Amino acid sequence: MVISDLPLTTSDLHTTKGGRRNSTLICAPIMAESVDEMLVQMRKANEAGADIVEIRLDYLKNFIPRQDLEILIKRSPLPAIVTYRPVWEGGQYDGNESKRQDALHLASEIGADYIDIELKVAHEFYNSIQLKKPGKAKIIVSSHNYQNTPSVEEIAELVARIQATGADIVKIATTALDITDSARMFQVLVHSHVPMIGLVMGEKGLISRILSPKFGGFLTFGSLEPGVVSAPGQPTIKELLDLYNFREIASDTKVHGVIGNPVSHSKSPHLYNAAFKSVGFDGIYLPLLVDSVEDFLTTYSSPDFVGYSYTTPHKEAGLNCSDEVDPIAKIIGAINCMIKRPTDGKLIGYNFDYIGAIAAIEEGLRALNRTANISGSPLAGKLLVVMGAGGAGKSLAYGGKEKGARVVVANRTLAKAKELASKVGGKAITLAELENFHPEDGMVLVNTTSVGMKPRCHATPIPKKALKHYSLVFDAIYSPKETRLLREAQESGVAVVYGTEMLINQGFEQFEKFTGLPAPKQLMRDVLARNT
Repeated sequence: MVISDLPLTTSDLHTTKGGRRNSTLICAPIMAESVDEMLVQMRKANEAGADIVEIRLDYLKNFIPRQDLEILIKRSPLPAIVTYRPVWEGGQYDGNESKRQDALHLASEIGADYIDIELKVAHEFYNSIQLKKPGKAKIIVSSHNYQNTPSVEEIAELVARIQATGADIVKIATTALDITDSARMFQVLVHSHVPMIGLVMGEKGLISRILSPKFGGFLTFGSLEPGVVSAPGQPTIKELLDLYNFREIASDTKVHGVIGNPVSHSKSPHLYNAAFKSVGFDGIYLPLLVDSVEDFLTTYSSPDFVGYSYTTPHKEAGLNCSDEVDPIAKIIGAINCMIKRPTDGKLIGYNFDYIGAIAAIEEGLRALNRTANISGSPLAGKLLVVMGAGGAGKSLAYGGKEKGARVVVANRTLAKAKELASKVGGKAITLAELENFHPEDGMVLVNTTSVGMKPRCHATPIPKKALKHYSLVFDAIYSPKETRLLREAQESGVAVVYGTEMLINQGFEQFEKFTGLPAPKQLMRDVLARNT
């Protein structure tokens, strides 16, 4: 059976300007305690752009089968999957099994488009359905693994077992312990000869949900609201459509993303997906929660996985995994961008952090000193204090040295500060020493640590009283845009430069590496302003 054999046709689907490039459905889980609330949610799903709804009967309080199903199925504005998930398969229903299956039979008779039944009881369900009045419903036979993601061979064997029940559609949901787990699901999905829903749950499995159309998935789930999900890791319908341009993902779409840990705070997907769409570039950009850079790159080595941004803590690991490294990135000892060269598949590492950050700091100093038209860098001769000695710290220290600044590196561990300071001809101190460090006034302070990043917004790497000795403070953190450090600097009468300026400046460079096209600079600035 192929997808075109199923009752839902493309004429039934939501379309967008320019049409859609895939037939993968967006399914909205409907989870409410009353029929009236479910009807409201269905209307919201339809308005949001879902193609299909999943009616989760196990969430209903005081469920009256015939009465409630008549209303829910016949008044649904979209095709419906009826699911009555038991506790033993991760659902809410903890009652009599025969009554549960009777309700699903009844849903089929009333006119449900799809019925979801668990593999564990599929044979029993199919045997009993022969004795009842058949409906038009197609049967989804599902298996949920909340512990891990098995091997490719084990998933393929599970597909065969589900097919053997007579299923119209195979559904397998596993759990991601690592981002590489999704690759095994993709491998089975792309070779499936029957319609298949293959999803990997959890934040590390997010790419399985978004890239479902690329590998031929029958549907993916999109929630109505953030956090109100039927399984861990579900994006919202709005995110699928507006952030990830889900309708435009095809089998040949090029995959990009930001490699980090944590990574959910990143605004880069907003920036690049909007920019890709605006210039008609067939690419997608994802948040990639990676534990091991080497494992990720080895696993996703296919030609369509082509470009990455690197953020904390993987900038140095990214350099070590590059086949070739740009000379500046080699000097800095970290990358923030990696491109797969199309001619030979080699991974090339670059560092644009220093360009983005130094340009933003120089602009801030020129505005402060009202020297916009004077040649030369306003950093020349300044004492530049860099907090942090990781990838971003190296970039800023190197960039400052190149512009003629005197560099001081402050780090939690002195040994790491000394290592970086020696490379840029600077001085090393600990973060704890910064409180009383003021050899002169008018210094420039740069934070490249994660102190103050969401969710620890209350934290700051330096006491407020120490800020009065600086003329300008820059914080590489951009989530939140106004960190406690920047807020306290302003309160102390010090000029500030936001991390978003570094992000946007280096973003222009990365976009051009990813696409080979000029960056739509104003659009990218507008997108970032809306999302920070």
